[in-house]
Amino acid sequence: QVDLVESGGDSVQSGGSLRVSCVSTSGLVYRRYCMGWFRRAPGKEREGVAGIDSDGRTNYADSVKGRFTISQDNAEKTLYLQMTSLKPEDTAMYYCARSTVVGCSGSLQDYEYNYWGQGTQVTVSS
Repeated sequence: QVDLVESGGDSVQSGGSLRVSCVSTSGLVYRRYCMGWFRRAPGKEREGVAGIDSDGRTNYADSVKGRFTISQDNAEKTLYLQMTSLKPEDTAMYYCARSTVVGCSGSLQDYEYNYWGQGTQVTVSS
């Protein structure tokens, strides 16, 4: 059963903005867990983009700091990634992930996360 479902991926021009979303179909409340956004570009390994822990503390990859913002709406059981000043190098499949590991930190390490969505494609053209 698919639990995390991403949406909002699109093709945008360089410098544009986009918000991708991740809904929990299981109804699990996000604030009890750590959540993260990861991406995989063609020919590259998956990398952590942003993470948030159960207290709302956030972590960002250096490449997106100041441009991307991770947030969550617990009432709607939705995780967001707001992306601004997009660059062609941001082109990738974006995945959301949940960690139910006790003491998780919302890190950018994929081994911390044990549930994954199927991804949404973001393409940035120059």
